[in-house]
Amino acid sequence: MTVVCLTNCPPKLRGDLTKWLLEINTGVYVGNVSARVRDELWKRITESIKSGQATMVFRSPGEQHMDFRIHNTTWKPVDYDGLKLIMRPNSGGLDCANDNLPEGFSKAARARRARHIKPSAIEASSKTYTVIDLETTGLNYGTDSIIEVGALRIRNGVVQDSYSCLVFQEKDIPREIQILTGITNDCINEQGISLEIALEKLIDFCEKDRIVCWNASFDLAFLQIGCRRCGLKVPHFKTIDAMKLARKKITRINDYSLKTVAEYYGIETKGMHRALNDCYLTQNVYVRLNEKTENEDPSG
Repeated sequence: MTVVCLTNCPPKLRGDLTKWLLEINTGVYVGNVSARVRDELWKRITESIKSGQATMVFRSPGEQHMDFRIHNTTWKPVDYDGLKLIMRPNSGGLDCANDNLPEGFSKAARARRARHIKPSAIEASSKTYTVIDLETTGLNYGTDSIIEVGALRIRNGVVQDSYSCLVFQEKDIPREIQILTGITNDCINEQGISLEIALEKLIDFCEKDRIVCWNASFDLAFLQIGCRRCGLKVPHFKTIDAMKLARKKITRINDYSLKTVAEYYGIETKGMHRALNDCYLTQNVYVRLNEKTENEDPSG
């Protein structure tokens, strides 16, 4: 089945389309045609519609079973994790025109990602993975930036190696972030490396490991947008969100921040809000989460 929707369509083009498709409403055509005919129709539409707008939806192989073509509109087909979506520029304050949306922006993509995260309870017995953490200038992945990267390589439950670096940027770090993290503009200027190199090294360090994060959607959003800004291939890690695991296993706490859960288990939280320190803290909490039975109080 092929569906074509046209606005400001020249009369001659409407006549041409009715030779192949049925017009069920003004500017809306449906019908079953071969791929060759469909391609020729689309070519004729784009050549003849002038300032009008055209959208074609048709059946195609793949999980989604459909594909889109758009002409002369502000909407844009984009591919997110194997799903083709139609995005409107600046929807929700994000720059869709530049594809600066994190994986998982749509409900469909979140459902696909859930298939990686959901089996984490089964995969928890595995003791080989990489823990990552990012420090940023704020919470908005569209406007804020990564200022520090940290990662721990875990093999058989033991820390085998670590990676961390500060990330250079031209804008000043907000005062409240300097106070929270201890990362100052002078630190960045003296020790920071480019975002491109920092992310390349992080991705190489992670190899093909499963990734453990605290509030994974936050870190992955910044990681993916950072890669797009640098022209790097966006990695698609199998991810375990330790915070989601905590929500399943602990019910008697007020919130699920890393600090609160760590204190629940009696783990020292000094030095938080530096990327590598938070990786170690996440690792310690994650180990405890996998040792405890659901809703078990650590005090016994």
